[in-house]
Amino acid sequence: MAGVNAMEKKLAEYKCDTNEAICLKLVRFPEDLEDDGTTFHPEYSHQLYGDDEVAFGYKGLQIQLYYSAGNLSTLFKVKYSSKVTEKFDCVEADDVEVKIRDIIPAGFSCSTDDFVSRLEKEANFRPFGNLLHTYKVHNEEAGELTYQICKVDMACPGFQEYHGRLQTFLMWFIETASFIDADDDRWDFFLVFEKYNKDGETLYATVGYMTVYNYYVYPDKTRPRVSQMLVLPPFQGEGHGAQLLEAVHRFYCTLPKVQDITAEDPSESYVKLRDFVLAKLCRALPSFAPDKLQLGFSEVMVKEAQDTLKINKKHARRVYEILRLKATDMADEAKARDYRLDVKRRLFGPYKTLSRCFYPKRRTISTFVR
Repeated sequence: MAGVNAMEKKLAEYKCDTNEAICLKLVRFPEDLEDDGTTFHPEYSHQLYGDDEVAFGYKGLQIQLYYSAGNLSTLFKVKYSSKVTEKFDCVEADDVEVKIRDIIPAGFSCSTDDFVSRLEKEANFRPFGNLLHTYKVHNEEAGELTYQICKVDMACPGFQEYHGRLQTFLMWFIETASFIDADDDRWDFFLVFEKYNKDGETLYATVGYMTVYNYYVYPDKTRPRVSQMLVLPPFQGEGHGAQLLEAVHRFYCTLPKVQDITAEDPSESYVKLRDFVLAKLCRALPSFAPDKLQLGFSEVMVKEAQDTLKINKKHARRVYEILRLKATDMADEAKARDYRLDVKRRLFGPYKTLSRCFYPKRRTISTFVR
């Protein structure tokens, strides 16, 4: 028994947390390859390495998955200091490499020199699709930076291959992510790029993206549904998600055939982002003016939000409550009470309807005795 426990202890040394072992980079310059400050790690790896997110059989495991910042040319290498089969003939290590090869498109580099030569061609990379929106963000280190949001579809030359590389990030940062059917022409793609200069040349870095599926609504409308949205970790916390969602929302608002805009199984963080963007958009509508908000939620609000911003009734009501809270002096006891009662009416309304369905009004005894 002591021998078995000793063996288990030795084998435990060959277990690696795959979230720590996987090293991701967006490489702009060759020197970034050796700069640990440009490395980031996945939030999730269970879709490839199981619920425990552990790889067995290695010490010092490092799975390098590096991308050129613009075109996302890929370098894939696996390193480790020791492998279990070198010490114990009866035990087999997990094949960590094949799991990565299953999700990254063919054409990646296994040689650093080959990857660096591809990196030198980044000056030729330009954003795909049509420019929708340009905005600037102030960075404490780099100053004012320029970003562009573009709309593109699979017919754009080179985009299908690029998208195949881009969507691999979903596996690491969206818990239940899956790859989409790129052959379906109902998909719209929206990309965010950073525009920067190097030695007088204009270059572009991939920041994030969104996929939207256009569902048919009888008889002649469509309902765009946001499927996936990801801002890459080096750019998170800078407001790019709000810029992207607002630009996409404004784009669909210009299309007469769009009925409303929804999202597929939205995460908590996405709901918060959507609340922020829709509240910002609705503040400009006359029916959502502060004096109108105090009168309560109205059909005028529903119609204006639907017609102008393609926002459905449920989301319009949610935005109304957010904006009314902002416009309400909660130190005023009467106004605060009115606000709370308004929210309670919305919360308890469905339960009252259900209670009437399942527990109809009782009949009196004289009703049965005739």
